[in-house]
Amino acid sequence: MHLFPAHPGRPLDIVLGIQWGDEGKGRVVDLLARDYDIVARFGGGDNAGHSIEVGDTKIALRIVPSGALVPHTRLFIGGGTVVSLEALAAEFDRVASAGVDLDRIAISDRAQIVFPYHVTLDRLGEKQRGSGAIGTTGRGIGPAYVDRVARMGVTFGDLARPEAVAQKIRAALLARAPVLAAADEVPREEEIIARTLELAGRIRPHVVDGVAYLHDAMRAGKRILAEGAQGTMLDVTYGSYPYVTSSATIAGGACTGLGVGPRAVGNVIGIAKAYCTRVGAGPFPSELHDEIGARIQELGHEFGVNTGRARRCGWFDAVATRYAAELNGLSHLILTKLDILTGFERVGVVTAYRRPDGSLAGMEAFGEAGITPEVTWYPGWSESIREVREISELPGNARHYIEEISRLVGVPLGLLSVGPERSAFATPFPAIYVP
Repeated sequence: MHLFPAHPGRPLDIVLGIQWGDEGKGRVVDLLARDYDIVARFGGGDNAGHSIEVGDTKIALRIVPSGALVPHTRLFIGGGTVVSLEALAAEFDRVASAGVDLDRIAISDRAQIVFPYHVTLDRLGEKQRGSGAIGTTGRGIGPAYVDRVARMGVTFGDLARPEAVAQKIRAALLARAPVLAAADEVPREEEIIARTLELAGRIRPHVVDGVAYLHDAMRAGKRILAEGAQGTMLDVTYGSYPYVTSSATIAGGACTGLGVGPRAVGNVIGIAKAYCTRVGAGPFPSELHDEIGARIQELGHEFGVNTGRARRCGWFDAVATRYAAELNGLSHLILTKLDILTGFERVGVVTAYRRPDGSLAGMEAFGEAGITPEVTWYPGWSESIREVREISELPGNARHYIEEISRLVGVPLGLLSVGPERSAFATPFPAIYVP
């Protein structure tokens, strides 16, 4: 009865975004979670924003995995994440008010803590970059990952040793003092230590040996769904650098972020919108600077879950998405928000980039100055598709459009989102889901 059947001996499936984030991962994970025992977040921090809507219940998650509203699943925050104690405590309150049992939530002892001085450093760095600002969320994620690599980070496992936590905070603040001196308000050492130890009392019962937690589950025959944050094109190594996030957002990051080997991986499911969006600065070849882009933004409610920032909108970029599919080794593609394109006279897909000299190029030209998108046009459709539950029921033009996307990306279509509700998904014919 699984939407994506398990591979024998491979209990871990991965779901991740293959554009610039905001692809609808939260609601997809919410849909798929019924088939899994554990939903595990493998990277990023509370800079992610995943929206879930089930009946009258709406919830915006930042760090707790998106299986929160599926009662039987356990929720795991992996060692590859960086997490603010304040944000986590606030999210615990939000999900508890939505009826989520907090005993379902576990946090790896290898995850690291985002402190107020990380937030200060993040915002100070963006201010100093001026017109070259990256467009971070200002939540301290990047500086926390810097401290991890610099071996100055504080882990959730450290919370069991209050003196060690205090010593590490003092050492980090001392090392950062020259930079923090430029801030309008410098975080106070003793206040940070006191608040950290106060919050530790609430968080520590959820901290587990993350490697043992997942490997014990796999030995017991449990299925795990690894949930990515942001999107492939924001990966710190393979994304549109330097306009990227600070963590590994690709499928390989699930292994390092959770502490499992690649032999455990079965399905790798990539999620993309039927068009493209991007938040913040950085190259975005398919971006529309006209009324069509504004219309997509309005119809798609393209504003950040956490920040409220407007998302830049453009046509589906098959060049970048095929690159992402290859990076992740996708087994299936899920398209979201196809319904937003209903009513357009024609819809476009970027199939190449054109350099200023007129020559055509592929991903090797991404980010070059002066490139323009080469767009292939497809006829639009006017019929509502929100009640469609099988792809064969789509209007002919809509069906042709998604078939072309699947062909251009080189990955079979697994599911199609046609509305915001949990039930608003269409399956291929014959359907993957077999009752």
